[in-house]
Amino acid sequence: MPCATAQQLPVSDGFRGALRDGHFPESGLLKQWPQGGPQKLWENLDLGKGYSSATVVGDRIYITGMTEDEKQETFMALDKNGKILYTTPYGRPWRDSYPETRATPTISDGKAFLISGAGDVVCLDCATGKILWSVDGTQTYKSTTGMWGTAENALVYDGKVIYTPGGSVATMVALDVNTGKEVWRSRSLGDKRAYSAPILIEWKGKRQIVGFTIKNLIGVDPDTGEIMWTFGDWGEGGNRDNITPNSPLFHDGKIFFSQGYDIGGFMLQLSDDLRSVKRVWKNDDLDTHHGGYVLVNGVIYGSNWKNNTAGDWCAVDWQTGKTLYKTTWSGGKGKGSIVYAD
Repeated sequence: MPCATAQQLPVSDGFRGALRDGHFPESGLLKQWPQGGPQKLWENLDLGKGYSSATVVGDRIYITGMTEDEKQETFMALDKNGKILYTTPYGRPWRDSYPETRATPTISDGKAFLISGAGDVVCLDCATGKILWSVDGTQTYKSTTGMWGTAENALVYDGKVIYTPGGSVATMVALDVNTGKEVWRSRSLGDKRAYSAPILIEWKGKRQIVGFTIKNLIGVDPDTGEIMWTFGDWGEGGNRDNITPNSPLFHDGKIFFSQGYDIGGFMLQLSDDLRSVKRVWKNDDLDTHHGGYVLVNGVIYGSNWKNNTAGDWCAVDWQTGKTLYKTTWSGGKGKGSIVYAD
């Protein structure tokens, strides 16, 4: 993992890898694909609807789907040949728009953690698929949601699972991984919850959770829940409710984020005491809508937003914010999701 740093902490297996930065340790991948693409080894058409990615741990593949009547989201374990080992209905889907599942399973110490589209926070046993506990996060914390429901991927560390309800009760909460009982809660900012996954970082010997509400990037003490700083100066585009689907990137004391809709990409410098941030640069080209971004050898790679069906591949210098290139892919339509390996 050439770009993994000591300052961003591995927490658990799940969305975009252990560091949530899109880097994966796989090696020996094809340098060039054969005509027609790589050979298909198997397919499974019985998973139900869903947008989540899969999590691979050991010899199992964990993924989500929906029941046929679309009244429950389901958690499934597959073997490496694509055979479904079990299916467990676990939570309510979002009903107002696009009911398909959102959250990628987070796997930690033999447990799976999921957040349903309607805000159910659920822990399951990976061996059997049995539900160990469930919390109605939306009702418990009176959370407020944008038009696409909940799409947060659970962050797990130190026996805690993080959930960001937003609303009038709490911005972020930590629940005990064994019981689901509340460990701490952050004060309310009055914002709706976002759609992205928070990350856990370390800087100058101190740790911090960095995540989003729908209008703010926030830094939170992982032991107490104190909100240590907020950044909401996103320009004119930041005055509306934003989709905020992309996790931030952290490296060497700096935080990068980009959220589409002409908001642009921002680089922030975190203070040594982790209590403030200041803007270093803004780039108007790398305006990632969906699909994330990766940092490789000092360059940020991702796709930008032209409209809801088109964009460019972009490369931006991490230190200066200078655009190195923009490339429109064949046909000029589509969205770019990106990870790094080998």
